[in-house]
Amino acid sequence: MGDGSSSSSNGDVLMLEAPPSYGRSSNSDAEIIDALPYIDDDYSHESVKKEVDRLVEEEMRRSSKKPSDFLKDFPPLPTFNFEEYPMIGREYERVRAAGKPHSIDRGRYELQLPPPNKMNDETAWKLSLQTAQRLLQYQTLRMENLDLLLKYGPHAWKQHNQRLEVYLSRMQKLAQEQNDKIEKVNRERKYHQQNTAYELNALSMQWNELCQKNIDIKVACASVETHLNELRREAAERGWNLDAITENGQLANSES
Repeated sequence: MGDGSSSSSNGDVLMLEAPPSYGRSSNSDAEIIDALPYIDDDYSHESVKKEVDRLVEEEMRRSSKKPSDFLKDFPPLPTFNFEEYPMIGREYERVRAAGKPHSIDRGRYELQLPPPNKMNDETAWKLSLQTAQRLLQYQTLRMENLDLLLKYGPHAWKQHNQRLEVYLSRMQKLAQEQNDKIEKVNRERKYHQQNTAYELNALSMQWNELCQKNIDIKVACASVETHLNELRREAAERGWNLDAITENGQLANSES
């Protein structure tokens, strides 16, 4: 019985223990998860909660990983190539460098007359006329786009909203499927743990009974040992040689 029990420094049996290798992997770095959240209610006790929080904080202090180290487990980000889109590439580099956005140059949309010193310059007036024609064409295109938007815009937005609704319903369906799988796993875990709770409770009661039995046997052995010591001391006070008496008794038993 003593081989399967833990003892204090004075030899008193305290509790039964499992072998050191029981339930543990040979790999020292392996983590054992033995939580049974559906039947364990020890965490509701304040003392247990404090101990658990202390162990978690201690594990976090002993961990060699930093928060940034957890990203190393993920694949690296893809490198962006904007060779075919130089404008997007320049804007991407500007955002990376935290530069200020470039303001829109609206000078080409403004009608400007030739400067006073070139009022009689035919070339300057031709350039001004070309600018006016370009602005007129730009305004004409804007009017055409507005007419097209008034005519087809509502229908285009309706189709866009319909596509978004289809996409939303698809995402909701996928999310519901994942939630159903999670719920199924949780139900199976709960069912398994609740069914196993009866066996665990029976084993726990049996373990407590064995612990108490082991302690009772140890107490009885200590009591017998104390009684034998008292008998030896009493025999020594009376001058009896217990060893000789024991040998004679054994000889008498062997002769008979």
